[in-house]
Amino acid sequence: MKGLILSGGSGTRLRPLTHTRAKQLLPIVGAPILHHILDSLEVAGIRETVILISPETGDLVRESCGSSWGSMNLEYVVQDQPLGLAHAVATARPLLGDDPFLLFLGDNVLKGGIKKYADEFHSKNMESMVLLSKVDKPQQFGVAIFEGEKLVGMIEKPKNPPSDLALVGIYFFNNKIHKIIENLKPSNRGEYEITDAIQGLIDDSVKVHHMRVDGWWKDTGLPEDLIEANKLLLEDVQTKVDGVVSGGRITGKVIVEKGAKIENSYIEGPVYIGKNSIVKNSNISAGTSIGKNCRINTVDIGNSIIMDNCILSAVSYPMSNCLIGEGCTVKGNIDTRLNVVLGDRSVLEVPD
Repeated sequence: MKGLILSGGSGTRLRPLTHTRAKQLLPIVGAPILHHILDSLEVAGIRETVILISPETGDLVRESCGSSWGSMNLEYVVQDQPLGLAHAVATARPLLGDDPFLLFLGDNVLKGGIKKYADEFHSKNMESMVLLSKVDKPQQFGVAIFEGEKLVGMIEKPKNPPSDLALVGIYFFNNKIHKIIENLKPSNRGEYEITDAIQGLIDDSVKVHHMRVDGWWKDTGLPEDLIEANKLLLEDVQTKVDGVVSGGRITGKVIVEKGAKIENSYIEGPVYIGKNSIVKNSNISAGTSIGKNCRINTVDIGNSIIMDNCILSAVSYPMSNCLIGEGCTVKGNIDTRLNVVLGDRSVLEVPD
């Protein structure tokens, strides 16, 4: 079985951060979302993966992931226009051949990875399988239609959802999907929908199996989703202190990478602190990831993502639910609790 990861799209809902990177390269727990997905595919035993990229950010994705990932070979294909998930599959068809494949949306995060689902698909020689998760707002997703326990249809973003079970952005197909996609027509929004392709399989008497995901699944399309995914992934880390800790106190699950220094600070895990970052006289509370080469001094922050090369210093009020881009500076007597999204190399400073 091959992998197909979709890493195109403009990421407009995550701007300004996606002005400078693909949304799949935004970091959670010290690594881009895309890297976490590649780890999951390799653990599942997949040895060949195609990454679909856009003309605008494709070079950044290639640079970040390279030509191999552990034991897995990587190839790339450019989708010139974002015309839907089924169009993405058609674009990658020359590299997929007739092999069964796993389609994984590159901005999705799934607790526990995909190995057990891949094993189920492979061991039972299935023709197609979708993963489903119960959601609060099914109007925002592709939704499953059931008759009893039997999956009988799919509908994309319905005004009146027939169920609260949404399609997780992870699908398994054999080569029968390609013929269905060849005959698809665009939807009302001008895209070739994967839900229409799955419906085509059902209409063609192809058995579409389904499994409900264990634990949580996140579509990281908004800043608050990215912060939540970071928090949820942190809950599964194991404490590792490769840096230097002097003074203060560490509680809970905390990763302190090599070269990092913690001085006179209170760290309440789960927390991630990247390589060569320095944290002094600060309170870092649960759900926070700090990137590489950051300088944090006299700051109280929690449930936030701080990317590489940031400086946070002498911030008077607590910070929470923040998404701070690479190379940002936040300083001074800011007289309110901070809850901000900052694009790369932004400066938020109040002079003394």
